[in-house]
Amino acid sequence: MTKRLECLLETLKGHRVFIQTHNFPDPDAISSAYGLQRLLTHFDIPARICYKGSISKASIAGLVHIFNIEMTEVDELYEMTADDYVVTVDTQPNNSNVANTRGTVVGCIDHHPTVVVSDYQYRDVRICGSCATLVADYFFSNDIELDTDTATVLLYGLKMDTESFNRGVTELDIEMFRRLFVLCDEDRLKQLSNHQMEFKELKAYTEALTTITVYDGVGFAFINCQASDGLIASVCDFMLTLVEIQFAIAYGYRGDGLKFSIRSSLDYLDAGTITSNALKDIGTGGGHAMMAGGYMPFDKLADADFDLREEIQNRFMNSVYFSRALHDTLADPFIASLAWQGTNPFGDN
Repeated sequence: MTKRLECLLETLKGHRVFIQTHNFPDPDAISSAYGLQRLLTHFDIPARICYKGSISKASIAGLVHIFNIEMTEVDELYEMTADDYVVTVDTQPNNSNVANTRGTVVGCIDHHPTVVVSDYQYRDVRICGSCATLVADYFFSNDIELDTDTATVLLYGLKMDTESFNRGVTELDIEMFRRLFVLCDEDRLKQLSNHQMEFKELKAYTEALTTITVYDGVGFAFINCQASDGLIASVCDFMLTLVEIQFAIAYGYRGDGLKFSIRSSLDYLDAGTITSNALKDIGTGGGHAMMAGGYMPFDKLADADFDLREEIQNRFMNSVYFSRALHDTLADPFIASLAWQGTNPFGDN
């Protein structure tokens, strides 16, 4: 048994365990939670999966339904107490996209960069294409048998979060894909992959495309209705296929606020950092260098005196311009030489 798995099991042994995803979980979060649940079951540690938000995207609802994945909304966990242990997957404690619960967070398994440092008993944070990759690694590194359903679910999460190996792929992702593929149910995998959007969303999708505006390589699209994650993400993905756009922002109504999906095709335009900076004080956001998300509740803007769409565009453009300026500065040979020598090229302040 690897030291990593031994430490995880030792941390959870003897406690009631909950596996928590980030809010409004995507396929990678759900598949990682399911895979971890199956892993713990192998060692006689029962665990429940919980989340905050809704499961509205067609591909996510299909995943949960086809594989009978049981998930409980955190607000319905009336029996949870501080004595219960919580492990977060595909997110880290104290991030803006994970809800607080009455349980005690003792660890996390995640593939995102750390934004807020937290003190907990178990931490497995490795940067790769998907969190499902990390969970799969627990099985293969410890020679634990994977059933067909678990292999298929993990492979789907890996496939979706790397956009079919077009985004953020590492050698570990490739190795896990190879090993999962020979165990998966290809028919079910194709069934899930073919259902990404509901027909009723098609009109909203086409209308959203007519709102696309482009400013200096940055594209914006507004979805003027209650929009699912899938719809917003699909519009954002489409924008990035346009030659004129290197950084895309799509957003639409979600509950009592706006949900954002962000994509970048340039390494130095870090989608997670730019989104976090753009939504500072009016919402929350973050994610990978190539893909990020955010949410802006309307109650934070109750006394605001500005045009909302104009404010959003200005905030993102300012954040993008700052990232470009920083990149251009560090690309200067003289500045780069100072940085290499350990000198702060921007001074002590």
